[in-house]
Amino acid sequence: MEQAYGAGKAGGTFDPLTFFQQPQTILRMVSWIFSIVIFGCIANEGYTNRPDDEQEFCIFNRNQNACNYGVGMGALAFLCCAAFLALDVYFPQISSVKDRKKAVLADIGASAFWSFMWFVGFCFLANQWQVAKPEDNPLNEGGDAARAAITFSFFSIFTWAGQAFLGYQRYKLGSSSSLFSQDYTDPSQDPAAAPSTDSENTGYNADIEASYDGTGGGYQTQDY
Repeated sequence: MEQAYGAGKAGGTFDPLTFFQQPQTILRMVSWIFSIVIFGCIANEGYTNRPDDEQEFCIFNRNQNACNYGVGMGALAFLCCAAFLALDVYFPQISSVKDRKKAVLADIGASAFWSFMWFVGFCFLANQWQVAKPEDNPLNEGGDAARAAITFSFFSIFTWAGQAFLGYQRYKLGSSSSLFSQDYTDPSQDPAAAPSTDSENTGYNADIEASYDGTGGGYQTQDY
C-alpha cells in the first residue's frame, strides 16, 4: 500500500480522520514525537556534575558538542515535522502543478537530509556515551535519558527514511505516463476551456486526479 501525495482538486474537502490515517502523516507524527523525546532528554537530564564540583557538564563524555547536537537537531526536526504537516494539510489547495512538484521534491530532500543527520547523531552520541568515563558520573545520573536519546536517534533514521521513500513513490506516481488523463481543468480557468497542452503539467495533474476521490472526498489511499 502506498499513499498518493495528499491529492485532490484545489479547494477539495479536507477529511481529518482520513488524513491522520495516511502512512506519511503517521511517520511525520512519530518523527515529531521522537524529536521531542531526544530534545527533552538531553535538555533536562543531559547535564550533570561530580559530587565535588558544582559545574555541570554534558554526560556524553563531557563533550558539550554532543549535547548541543542532540538538542539542536531535536528542536529543528520538531519544527520541520510541524512545517511539513502543515504543508500536507494545505497541499490540496495548491492549484499550480509546478508548485505541487516542488512540494513533493522538498519533502523527499528534507526527509533524506534528516535521515542522514540522525544517522550522524546516533553514531556521535553512541560513541561519546561509550567512551564516557564512569568517574565523571559516579552516580550514573541521566543514564536513562542518554540511552533514550541514543535509541530514538536510531529510530529516527528509519522514520525519516520512510518519509523520503513515500515521497519518492508519490513523485513516481505523479510522473507516470500511465496515469495521464486529459480531463483535468485548472480551477483558475473557465470550466469550459480546453485542458492544458503542457504535457508535463497535464501529466502531473493526472496523478492528482487519479489519486483523488471524484465524489468530493479529500485524501485517499492509493494501491500499488
